[in-house]
Amino acid sequence: MLKQSSTKKEIDHLLTRGVSLVEKEADLRRLLIEGNKGEPLRVKLGVDPTHYDLTIGHAVVFRKLRQFQRLGHKTVVVIGDWTARLGDPSGRVEARKPLTAEEVNANARTYLDQFFRIVDKDQTEVRRQTEWFDKFDLGDAIKLLGFKTVAQMLERDDFAKRYKSGIEISLAEFMYPLLQGYDSVALRSDVEIGGTDQTFNLLVGRDLQPIFGQPAQQILTMNLIVGLDGVKKMGKSLDNYIAMTAPAKDMFGKLMSLPDPTMRSYFEALTDVEDVELDEFDRKMSEGTLNPRDVKLRMAREIVAEFHSVAEAVDAQEAFIRQFSERKLPTDIPDYHLEASKNIVEVIVEAGLAASNNKARELIKQGGVSLFPKGASGDAERISDPNYTLDVIDGAILKVGKRQYIRIKA
Repeated sequence: MLKQSSTKKEIDHLLTRGVSLVEKEADLRRLLIEGNKGEPLRVKLGVDPTHYDLTIGHAVVFRKLRQFQRLGHKTVVVIGDWTARLGDPSGRVEARKPLTAEEVNANARTYLDQFFRIVDKDQTEVRRQTEWFDKFDLGDAIKLLGFKTVAQMLERDDFAKRYKSGIEISLAEFMYPLLQGYDSVALRSDVEIGGTDQTFNLLVGRDLQPIFGQPAQQILTMNLIVGLDGVKKMGKSLDNYIAMTAPAKDMFGKLMSLPDPTMRSYFEALTDVEDVELDEFDRKMSEGTLNPRDVKLRMAREIVAEFHSVAEAVDAQEAFIRQFSERKLPTDIPDYHLEASKNIVEVIVEAGLAASNNKARELIKQGGVSLFPKGASGDAERISDPNYTLDVIDGAILKVGKRQYIRIKA
């Protein structure tokens, strides 16, 4: 039910916290207060079912949806099952390969399992593109194309850059923003949200709705958080991400590895810590009266609690402090059974500490692999040769990267 007493503070928080753009803020504010003739707003999110494992970067938009729900509004999730079966070359070095219906459905199930860890399932309507696009014919598609000009499509930033650089743009790529925009028509969405990289597509939906006799949807885009490198947008392809399902201790350690300048954006995007407190953190760190490490511990604890629990977040912090401040190894190192001497690269990959042989060699060459022959009681020996042979030393501990360990068992 629509909340009848949404305060100015609640609405200000919704429209500003972590938000990059509200297309018509005054209109959206009015709708948040009045609703659509007293009814909850239909807040749309388009879901790309080509991924099955989400990052905490995805959670930025999910948390904003939850804020809408807390004011009594309805989330409408559209699964892009129709476009996923076609593939999508838009703005990518390599085109996305078409998926089968089975692959799409499997990915969508996993996506929604993670999505509903944050968003209230009871206030969510799940829809699929195939409900309307399976009924489309060639005439419908051509008619849809007629609602936009080439010049208008070239207003999209990546299209404009590629056009100026002489990089080819396929006609199919022009179709995808129109298809996503038509989703808003089919769902009669009142609001659509997404990351800043989706702004153009969201605006296409806003343009199309009046053509079909509907009010233009409101647009809200979220600032995207950077990945572990502190520079580029978090993404699996860049290997700079934190999985939404990562264990609490692993998530905590990765958050603590972030560069200090990223802390404010992470607080704003992934926690409910009040802005006034964040301003105080910034002021004290600038004055030198507050250690940035203490602020980062708070940030990591708040975020881990969001994805796990307060108890697990506290436990993860204690484990981190014990390991890195007191220079002690973790107490929960998994065992790795080694029956005979084996090349170090093979061990690292088989133990799941690197995704490939090349990644393992790269870690070794960068000095990221160490062996504790005497276990936790001894000193570490750095392994710098990818051809190194790991002998069977019962109880020895292998460290890979900053936070990954295995204990050798004969």
